[in-house]
Amino acid sequence: MATQQKTFEKLLLESIDKALDSLGESARQSIYFHLQSKFKITKQDIPQHLEDFENGLEKIFGLGAQFLEILIMKDLYTKIGHPLEWKEGHPLEFVEYVKTAKQSFLEGSKECQ
Repeated sequence: MATQQKTFEKLLLESIDKALDSLGESARQSIYFHLQSKFKITKQDIPQHLEDFENGLEKIFGLGAQFLEILIMKDLYTKIGHPLEWKEGHPLEFVEYVKTAKQSFLEGSKECQ
């Protein structure tokens, strides 16, 4: 199970990289720098500190953080092989979507064993 946890964390970090990369390489590096210097979150720590990561993005981008969060979630759900079921008009809860994706991924991994 620990290996599946690490696999999920790797997929999450890849999805975050891809979303931040949509802003450009230098912007991605700058965001990681600010997350580490101002919010004490290293890239590798993000999966264990999702709330802090979300708060950091919101402080950096304001409402624009939701755009990045949606990109992250869409890519993550594609990577784990589950469609992202997001209901229009419902508040975006990034941390909850990631937790749901993780649970779904880990349960799917159990079924394959």
